[in-house]
Amino acid sequence: MAGVLSALLLGTAMALILNAIPADSTDATVWLTDPSHRDVLNVALALVPFAGILFLWFMGAVRDYFGKAEDKFFATLFLGGGLLFVAMLFVLSAATYGLLASADTSQGSAQLQLWQYVRQFDTALLSTYCTRMAAVLTLAATTIGHGLDTFPRWLIWLGYLVAVVLLFIDIPWSELIFPVWILLLSSFVFLADRHHRGADTPTS
Repeated sequence: MAGVLSALLLGTAMALILNAIPADSTDATVWLTDPSHRDVLNVALALVPFAGILFLWFMGAVRDYFGKAEDKFFATLFLGGGLLFVAMLFVLSAATYGLLASADTSQGSAQLQLWQYVRQFDTALLSTYCTRMAAVLTLAATTIGHGLDTFPRWLIWLGYLVAVVLLFIDIPWSELIFPVWILLLSSFVFLADRHHRGADTPTS
């Protein structure tokens, strides 16, 4: 359930961030002074810490589902990719918070230059580094599940497809397929675990 909640919060936060910050630098001054845009972004940033905490819980739940038989090599990639993903997501949020705080004191060209810097910084982190680490985690988890024969065929193919898209395809909003994958994987693990517990319950 932590994974389901993490996927929902992470997807919402990423969608709000991508939608709130304009791509055109000529709109920067208007956007920075518009309370509605800034309120939306503040909501998105407030969700990020909780999404990160639940994401770590999701990682623990997946590793617990795999058990002691998990491949140590891919388990290390899974853990490292996930931790780096969360760390960079927090850095992105902190930089954006700094943008919002500095917008009240910066004026004119200084405000525009600040926006351009933070915009490029956020775009690089979210669309390049965060997505690549998400791809590593997805690839590692899918490979472990495939090797242990604990994932159905559809989830294996989906995991590899998501990893390829996150690694090599840079299109608008493609980052959101990662929360979708988390949601599907978490739902599968939750239902599989309930089925396993039900099968182990003795009948009278």
